[in-house]
Amino acid sequence: MTRTGISILTIMAVVLGAAEFAFAQGQTSPQPATKPAPAPTIKVEDVSKWTQKQWDAAKAKWSKEKVKWADCQKQADVKKLAGRESWSFLYTCMTK
Repeated sequence: MTRTGISILTIMAVVLGAAEFAFAQGQTSPQPATKPAPAPTIKVEDVSKWTQKQWDAAKAKWSKEKVKWADCQKQADVKKLAGRESWSFLYTCMTK
């Protein structure tokens, strides 16, 4: 075999070896099981610090859900909550 033929065979062997190596790297064993991501924490707003404008905007949005809004208001009335005292309760009731 000529020197050129040997060089071509050598290059082909190197290229095929590199391709096989790259393929083998993609076929690694599965990673060990990782811990599942923690459940997202629910951020509870401190609505007692809201401005009247923020509260009015929330009420306008929630009042579109007539049945749920009426039920939450009734529960707040039963607990004798009024004004800012009722805001946290109504927020929790409407967002659960």
